[in-house]
This record gives sequence, structure tokens and C-alpha cells, in this order.
Amino acid sequence: MKLATVRLSDGAFVGVVIEDDRVFALPDGQSVGALVAGGLGPALEVGRAARRGAGIPVESVSLALPFRPPSVRDFVTFESHVEGVRRSVDGASGVPEAWYDAPTFYFTNPHALYGPGEAIPRPRTCRALDFELEVACVLGSGGTDLDEDRARAAIFGYTIMNDWSARDIQSREMKVGLGPAKGKDFATSIGPWVVTADEVEDLHTSEGFLDLDCRVAVNGTEIGRDRLSHMGWTFAQMIAYASRDSVVVPGDLLASGTTGGGGCLAELWGRRGRQDPPPLEPGDEVVMDVERLGALVGSVAEAP
Repeated sequence: MKLATVRLSDGAFVGVVIEDDRVFALPDGQSVGALVAGGLGPALEVGRAARRGAGIPVESVSLALPFRPPSVRDFVTFESHVEGVRRSVDGASGVPEAWYDAPTFYFTNPHALYGPGEAIPRPRTCRALDFELEVACVLGSGGTDLDEDRARAAIFGYTIMNDWSARDIQSREMKVGLGPAKGKDFATSIGPWVVTADEVEDLHTSEGFLDLDCRVAVNGTEIGRDRLSHMGWTFAQMIAYASRDSVVVPGDLLASGTTGGGGCLAELWGRRGRQDPPPLEPGDEVVMDVERLGALVGSVAEAP
């Protein structure tokens, strides 16, 4: 089941179920966020009930931000991404030994989220704007000190995430040693919808990884491609680690980190020793395609 939010002609937002290119409104004005908070089982029941009507064509509606997560944790689980980006952003080589210890993450800004098709403003002083192709899981339940089985059961669904990055700002500020801040907090795109966990259950490997084809293109030219199964940790391991001595709650978004194989420009810059392909400019369009999760489109605008 795909859960989305659409923008109506009067500016109102409505939660919907999308199936077979048809859109079905959720009953009683329920939002996607409310369904997520209620857990996967009840949401599937509501979705099945909503699909009893005729529906309308998906091309007749405008998709918006699917929902607003209470927090966004962004992990770094692709070894090849770490190796390439370190050369570009940090001027270092190899992968830090500490990367192998645990699925490291940082918190990004949940108040600067953009939906499918929205243009993000390039930060005023940025001249090295980049995209980052990621897949994020959405929690339908929470807790503290979850083991991997409980963590896996907590997953409500998945969505595509673009962690827009101002590489020149990020490179400078990370010299302080606190991680990315203004290089990251200006924009994160998610969507185009939330795909419930049951829709991809058959694509898990025996080790628990989701084996999805992921690719990204800029202005129609493919830049990168990778398999999600190349992650160093499973989503269950990521959730369990995030909950250790802490708490995760329904609606929390936990992202895989950027895929390898050109999942961002900075990885290619690090490997090639030059900005090739060039940084994103206002007017550029980025399209991220992930098997079974759809396509997330975003573009770049000049800052006001």
C-alpha cells in the first residue's frame, strides 16, 4: 500500500491511498501521519476500506510531503560512499576504523522538509550543491533498547530521501569536529509516498537486507546506481542502535545514508579529483528511482 498526501485546488491537504495509478481518499480526513502513528496493522485495515470506492487517476492530483516525521536520523551505511566523499569533503583517504564499529548517524532538520516535485533553494553562499540518494524507513512503533526482532517489527514502511548537501559549507564547518550543520539543515526531500513494509517483504535477503535497485539522474542523465543491499547494516540494526540508551517513537525517519556507485556528486569528485559532474545549479532537476518505492523528483531554485 502506498500512502501519500495530496494538495487540493483550495490548498487543503488530504491523506490518500494509491494503488494501480488510482487515488483513494482516507476516511474521515485521516492523515498519513496519524496512520503511521497508529501502526502498520490498523493502517492496512483503513487502507483496504478506503479502496472500496472508484478512486481518481493519480495524474489528476498534486502530491505533497507525505507526512512530517518527529525526527530524522541520517545514517552512513555505505562503505564506498564514505571512502569517496572523505576525499572530497575532508581531504582524507580510506574509511575510518570507527565506521566499522556501529551504524553512525546524525540528526538533520525535521522542519526543512520538501515533498515530491518541490524546488529547494540553494543556500546563498553555496557553490558546491549536491544531492544524496537514500532510502529511509518509517517507524510505526517505538521504544527503548529494542533488540533486532522488535526493531524489525517496528518498521511501518519506506520512502525515498534526498539529503541535499552544500559541500563547500560542509567541508569548512566539519573542521570544527561536530559534524555537518549548515551544510545539511537547509533542505531534505522525502517521498513521493510511504510504501508499507509488506510491499517489499519478499525482497529481503537471508541476512535481512532489502535488495532494491537505486538510481539517480540529473537533467535526464544517469549519474549513479547501486543496490540497497550493499548497506553495511540492516534497518533493524540501525533502529536497535538508535534506541540504545535512548528512545525512538512512531513516525521517526531513519535513513540509510547515501548509496555508493555515484549516489552523490561528492563521491565522484573524490574519486576523480575534480568536480565532474559539476555541482548542481538553479534550474537543475534531480530524479531518484528506487525499485518498488517510486521516483522522487526535486529541483534547485535560486535563494530569494
